[in-house]
Amino acid sequence: MQRLLFLALFLLGSAALAVEPRQALVLGAAQYDGRPSPVFAGRLEAALELYRSGRVSRIIVSGGRRQGDRYSEGEAGCRFLAERGVPKAALSCETESRSTWENLLFSKPLLHGEPVWLVTDEPHLPRALLLARELGIPARGWPVHGRFSEDYWVREKLLYALARLGFTHLP
Repeated sequence: MQRLLFLALFLLGSAALAVEPRQALVLGAAQYDGRPSPVFAGRLEAALELYRSGRVSRIIVSGGRRQGDRYSEGEAGCRFLAERGVPKAALSCETESRSTWENLLFSKPLLHGEPVWLVTDEPHLPRALLLARELGIPARGWPVHGRFSEDYWVREKLLYALARLGFTHLP
């Protein structure tokens, strides 16, 4: 009987993950006076393609501002997408977060418990998915490919290892 119950719970959990997300969460990166950095623009372009292809009907852009900035990453990203034809009704902007952990934590209420594509750079994605799992966010990864420095790959591998050890609130 316990095996049957375990199997039923496993299958229900698997079915929930099999649902294709209808929303995308773009994790923040630098912006310069309202203009996304090249890395951030790459993430936003990937989300835009998901929207234009009909795979998602909603995009959440996450990211706060550094001291002295006029714009947050969330604001800059939402404006970037709106200028490219994404209706404002299909956009949500999280504007307070300052780390990957906070991107996910502060965006979680905007997700309404629904599955989400996490859109971020290929080196960053494993850690972002791990943190999403820690926060109970049903997420799948949408990697943005590019030429990333060896330092970036090494940094993300180190931060992933630290997150596995419980150090989740790192940048």
